Amino acid sequence: MSGFIINRRRFLTVAGAAASAVTLSGCGAFDGFLSSQSPVRDVLASANSLTYRVQRMLIDADALAPEFSASEVRQGQRPNGSTDPTDADYLALKEKQFADYRMTIGGLVEKPLSFSLDELRNMPARTQVTRHDCVEGWSCIAKWTGVPLATILDEARVKPEARFVVFHCYDSMDLGLSGAVRYYESIDLIDARHPQTILAYGCNDEALRVANGAPLRVRIERQLGYKMAKYIKGIELASTLAPYGSGKGGFWEDLGYEWYAGI
Repeated sequence: MSGFIINRRRFLTVAGAAASAVTLSGCGAFDGFLSSQSPVRDVLASANSLTYRVQRMLIDADALAPEFSASEVRQGQRPNGSTDPTDADYLALKEKQFADYRMTIGGLVEKPLSFSLDELRNMPARTQVTRHDCVEGWSCIAKWTGVPLATILDEARVKPEARFVVFHCYDSMDLGLSGAVRYYESIDLIDARHPQTILAYGCNDEALRVANGAPLRVRIERQLGYKMAKYIKGIELASTLAPYGSGKGGFWEDLGYEWYAGI
Protein backbone atom coordinates (compact mmCIF):
# COMPACT_ATOMS: atom_id res chain seq x y z
CA MET A 1 0.00 0.00 0.00
CA SER A 2 2.85 2.41 0.79
CA GLY A 3 4.29 1.97 -2.70
CA PHE A 4 0.91 2.79 -4.21
CA ILE A 5 0.70 6.01 -2.21
CA ILE A 6 4.23 7.11 -3.10
CA ASN A 7 3.72 6.46 -6.81
CA ARG A 8 0.42 8.29 -6.71
CA ARG A 9 2.02 11.30 -5.08
CA ARG A 10 4.71 11.38 -7.78
CA PHE A 11 2.04 11.35 -10.46
CA LEU A 12 0.08 14.13 -8.75
CA THR A 13 3.22 16.25 -8.41
CA VAL A 14 4.06 15.94 -12.12
CA ALA A 15 0.47 16.54 -13.20
CA GLY A 16 0.17 19.45 -10.81
CA ALA A 17 3.35 21.07 -12.01
CA ALA A 18 2.16 20.82 -15.60
CA ALA A 19 -1.19 22.37 -14.78
CA SER A 20 0.46 25.11 -12.76
CA ALA A 21 2.74 25.96 -15.66
CA VAL A 22 -0.27 26.40 -17.91
CA THR A 23 -1.93 28.68 -15.37
CA LEU A 24 1.08 30.86 -14.65
CA SER A 25 2.43 31.26 -18.14
CA GLY A 26 -0.80 31.42 -20.11
CA CYS A 27 0.87 28.99 -22.55
CA GLY A 28 -1.40 26.81 -24.67
CA ALA A 29 1.07 23.93 -24.95
CA PHE A 30 -1.06 21.61 -22.82
CA ASP A 31 -4.47 22.85 -23.94
CA GLY A 32 -5.10 19.78 -26.08
CA PHE A 33 -4.29 17.42 -23.23
CA LEU A 34 -6.40 19.28 -20.67
CA SER A 35 -9.44 19.83 -22.88
CA SER A 36 -12.61 17.88 -22.14
CA GLN A 37 -12.31 16.10 -25.53
CA SER A 38 -8.75 14.90 -24.98
CA PRO A 39 -8.24 11.10 -24.80
CA VAL A 40 -5.31 11.74 -22.44
CA ARG A 41 -7.58 13.54 -20.00
CA ASP A 42 -10.14 10.73 -20.38
CA VAL A 43 -7.47 8.23 -19.29
CA LEU A 44 -6.51 10.39 -16.30
CA ALA A 45 -10.18 10.74 -15.34
CA SER A 46 -10.63 6.97 -15.53
CA ALA A 47 -7.58 6.45 -13.32
CA ASN A 48 -8.94 8.95 -10.83
CA SER A 49 -12.29 7.16 -10.72
CA LEU A 50 -10.54 3.80 -10.21
CA THR A 51 -8.37 5.23 -7.42
CA TYR A 52 -11.44 6.64 -5.71
CA ARG A 53 -13.33 3.34 -5.85
CA VAL A 54 -10.35 1.25 -4.72
CA GLN A 55 -9.56 3.51 -1.77
CA ARG A 56 -13.21 3.55 -0.74
CA MET A 57 -13.15 -0.28 -0.72
CA LEU A 58 -9.84 -0.58 1.14
CA ILE A 59 -10.17 2.21 3.71
CA ASP A 60 -12.93 2.29 6.30
CA ALA A 61 -15.08 5.41 6.02
CA ASP A 62 -14.17 6.40 9.60
CA ALA A 63 -10.48 5.44 9.46
CA LEU A 64 -8.45 8.29 10.93
CA ALA A 65 -5.46 10.05 9.44
CA PRO A 66 -2.39 9.90 11.73
CA GLU A 67 -2.40 12.37 14.60
CA PHE A 68 0.68 13.59 16.42
CA SER A 69 1.64 15.00 19.79
CA ALA A 70 1.78 18.77 20.29
CA SER A 71 5.57 18.49 20.77
CA GLU A 72 5.89 17.56 17.09
CA VAL A 73 4.64 21.00 16.00
CA ARG A 74 8.01 22.63 15.37
CA GLN A 75 7.11 25.55 13.13
CA GLY A 76 4.19 27.65 11.98
CA GLN A 77 1.90 26.16 9.37
CA ARG A 78 3.48 26.70 5.98
CA PRO A 79 0.97 28.50 3.70
CA ASN A 80 -0.21 26.93 0.45
CA GLY A 81 -2.07 28.44 -2.48
CA SER A 82 -3.41 31.98 -1.97
CA THR A 83 -1.88 33.80 0.98
CA ASP A 84 -3.42 37.29 0.91
CA PRO A 85 -6.64 37.71 -1.11
CA THR A 86 -7.28 41.12 -2.66
CA ASP A 87 -10.98 40.70 -3.47
CA ALA A 88 -12.94 43.74 -2.28
CA ASP A 89 -15.48 41.80 -0.19
CA TYR A 90 -12.70 39.91 1.58
CA LEU A 91 -10.70 43.08 2.27
CA ALA A 92 -13.79 44.69 3.82
CA LEU A 93 -14.16 41.75 6.22
CA LYS A 94 -10.45 41.69 7.00
CA GLU A 95 -10.44 45.42 7.83
CA LYS A 96 -12.98 44.78 10.61
CA GLN A 97 -11.13 41.66 11.80
CA PHE A 98 -13.94 39.49 10.41
CA ALA A 99 -16.53 40.88 12.85
CA ASP A 100 -19.08 40.98 9.99
CA TYR A 101 -18.19 37.55 8.60
CA ARG A 102 -20.95 35.04 8.05
CA MET A 103 -20.57 31.59 6.55
CA THR A 104 -23.63 30.35 4.69
CA ILE A 105 -24.79 26.81 4.01
CA GLY A 106 -27.44 26.15 1.38
CA GLY A 107 -28.29 24.16 -1.70
CA LEU A 108 -29.82 20.76 -1.04
CA VAL A 109 -30.60 21.30 2.63
CA GLU A 110 -33.89 21.53 4.49
CA LYS A 111 -32.73 24.53 6.52
CA PRO A 112 -30.38 27.08 4.90
CA LEU A 113 -28.27 28.72 7.59
CA SER A 114 -25.56 31.29 8.19
CA PHE A 115 -23.08 31.54 11.05
CA SER A 116 -20.89 34.31 12.40
CA LEU A 117 -17.34 33.48 13.42
CA ASP A 118 -18.31 33.79 17.09
CA GLU A 119 -21.20 31.38 16.60
CA LEU A 120 -18.87 28.84 15.01
CA ARG A 121 -16.37 29.24 17.84
CA ASN A 122 -19.10 28.59 20.41
CA MET A 123 -20.05 25.24 18.87
CA PRO A 124 -18.56 21.96 20.09
CA ALA A 125 -15.00 21.94 18.77
CA ARG A 126 -12.43 19.38 17.75
CA THR A 127 -8.67 19.88 18.03
CA GLN A 128 -6.27 17.66 16.11
CA VAL A 129 -2.54 17.66 15.40
CA THR A 130 -2.14 16.43 11.84
CA ARG A 131 0.24 16.56 8.90
CA HIS A 132 -0.54 18.70 5.87
CA ASP A 133 0.75 16.98 2.71
CA CYS A 134 1.13 19.29 -0.27
CA VAL A 135 1.07 18.15 -3.90
CA GLU A 136 4.34 20.10 -4.31
CA GLY A 137 6.08 17.50 -2.12
CA TRP A 138 6.39 19.20 1.28
CA SER A 139 4.57 18.46 4.54
CA CYS A 140 3.98 20.31 7.80
CA ILE A 141 2.55 19.25 11.17
CA ALA A 142 0.18 21.70 12.84
CA LYS A 143 -2.51 21.83 15.50
CA TRP A 144 -5.96 22.68 14.14
CA THR A 145 -9.12 23.68 16.01
CA GLY A 146 -12.59 24.00 14.51
CA VAL A 147 -16.14 22.77 14.35
CA PRO A 148 -16.76 19.37 12.73
CA LEU A 149 -18.36 19.85 9.33
CA ALA A 150 -20.81 17.06 10.22
CA THR A 151 -22.23 19.28 12.96
CA ILE A 152 -23.05 22.00 10.43
CA LEU A 153 -24.54 19.48 8.01
CA ASP A 154 -26.76 18.03 10.73
CA GLU A 155 -28.06 21.47 11.68
CA ALA A 156 -28.89 22.26 8.05
CA ARG A 157 -30.48 18.82 7.50
CA VAL A 158 -29.02 17.56 4.23
CA LYS A 159 -31.57 16.34 1.67
CA PRO A 160 -31.33 12.68 0.52
CA GLU A 161 -30.43 13.59 -3.07
CA ALA A 162 -27.29 15.51 -2.02
CA ARG A 163 -24.00 13.82 -2.93
CA PHE A 164 -21.38 16.57 -2.72
CA VAL A 165 -20.31 19.46 -0.51
CA VAL A 166 -19.07 22.45 -2.53
CA PHE A 167 -16.94 25.13 -0.85
CA HIS A 168 -17.16 28.66 -2.26
CA CYS A 169 -14.25 30.93 -1.35
CA TYR A 170 -13.35 34.61 -1.18
CA ASP A 171 -10.03 34.36 -3.02
CA SER A 172 -9.74 34.70 -6.78
CA MET A 173 -7.16 32.85 -8.84
CA ASP A 174 -5.61 34.29 -12.00
CA LEU A 175 -6.04 32.32 -15.21
CA GLY A 176 -3.90 34.62 -17.33
CA LEU A 177 -5.71 35.78 -20.46
CA SER A 178 -8.91 34.14 -19.21
CA GLY A 179 -9.01 36.47 -16.19
CA ALA A 180 -9.57 35.60 -12.54
CA VAL A 181 -12.11 33.19 -11.09
CA ARG A 182 -13.20 32.51 -7.53
CA TYR A 183 -11.62 29.48 -5.92
CA TYR A 184 -13.92 26.57 -5.19
CA GLU A 185 -13.50 22.96 -4.09
CA SER A 186 -15.69 19.94 -3.33
CA ILE A 187 -15.77 16.61 -1.53
CA ASP A 188 -18.28 13.80 -1.17
CA LEU A 189 -20.46 13.29 1.88
CA ILE A 190 -18.27 10.45 3.16
CA ASP A 191 -15.31 12.79 3.61
CA ALA A 192 -17.59 15.64 4.68
CA ARG A 193 -18.86 13.59 7.62
CA HIS A 194 -15.48 12.14 8.54
CA PRO A 195 -14.67 12.95 12.21
CA GLN A 196 -11.44 14.75 11.25
CA THR A 197 -13.08 17.00 8.66
CA ILE A 198 -13.43 20.32 10.41
CA LEU A 199 -14.04 23.97 9.60
CA ALA A 200 -10.91 25.35 11.22
CA TYR A 201 -10.75 28.80 12.76
CA GLY A 202 -7.63 28.16 14.87
CA CYS A 203 -4.10 26.96 14.17
CA ASN A 204 -1.38 26.23 16.73
CA ASP A 205 -3.47 27.71 19.57
CA GLU A 206 -3.94 31.03 17.75
CA ALA A 207 -6.66 32.51 15.60
CA LEU A 208 -6.23 31.37 12.01
CA ARG A 209 -3.89 33.71 10.12
CA VAL A 210 -4.74 35.26 6.77
CA ALA A 211 -1.94 33.34 5.04
CA ASN A 212 -3.45 30.08 6.31
CA GLY A 213 -7.04 30.86 5.29
CA ALA A 214 -8.65 33.21 7.84
CA PRO A 215 -11.29 33.41 8.95
CA LEU A 216 -12.24 29.83 8.07
CA ARG A 217 -10.79 26.92 6.11
CA VAL A 218 -11.67 23.27 5.81
CA ARG A 219 -9.36 20.49 6.98
CA ILE A 220 -9.81 17.18 5.15
CA GLU A 221 -7.03 15.19 6.71
CA ARG A 222 -7.17 12.15 4.43
CA GLN A 223 -6.60 14.19 1.26
CA LEU A 224 -3.83 16.35 -0.18
CA GLY A 225 -3.58 20.03 0.70
CA TYR A 226 -5.15 21.55 -2.41
CA LYS A 227 -8.49 20.01 -1.39
CA MET A 228 -8.55 22.03 1.85
CA ALA A 229 -10.22 25.23 0.68
CA LYS A 230 -9.31 28.46 2.47
CA TYR A 231 -11.18 31.76 2.94
CA ILE A 232 -14.52 29.96 2.95
CA LYS A 233 -17.48 32.14 2.01
CA GLY A 234 -20.19 29.52 1.86
CA ILE A 235 -21.00 25.82 1.58
CA GLU A 236 -23.44 24.35 -0.89
CA LEU A 237 -24.90 20.83 -0.99
CA ALA A 238 -25.30 19.47 -4.50
CA SER A 239 -26.31 16.32 -6.38
CA THR A 240 -23.85 16.96 -9.24
CA LEU A 241 -20.68 18.99 -9.80
CA ALA A 242 -21.57 19.91 -13.39
CA PRO A 243 -22.82 23.49 -12.69
CA TYR A 244 -19.61 24.61 -10.93
CA GLY A 245 -16.60 25.89 -12.83
CA SER A 246 -15.82 23.45 -15.64
CA GLY A 247 -17.68 20.69 -13.86
CA LYS A 248 -14.62 18.85 -12.52
CA GLY A 249 -15.18 19.68 -8.87
CA GLY A 250 -12.60 22.34 -8.07
CA PHE A 251 -10.36 25.11 -9.37
CA TRP A 252 -7.30 22.90 -9.79
CA GLU A 253 -9.37 19.95 -10.96
CA ASP A 254 -10.65 22.12 -13.81
CA LEU A 255 -6.99 22.47 -14.83
CA GLY A 256 -6.21 18.74 -14.72
CA TYR A 257 -5.66 17.78 -11.07
CA GLU A 258 -7.47 14.76 -9.68
CA TRP A 259 -10.78 15.40 -7.93
CA TYR A 260 -10.13 12.65 -5.38
CA ALA A 261 -6.75 13.27 -3.75
CA GLY A 262 -6.87 10.65 -1.01
CA ILE A 263 -3.65 9.63 0.75
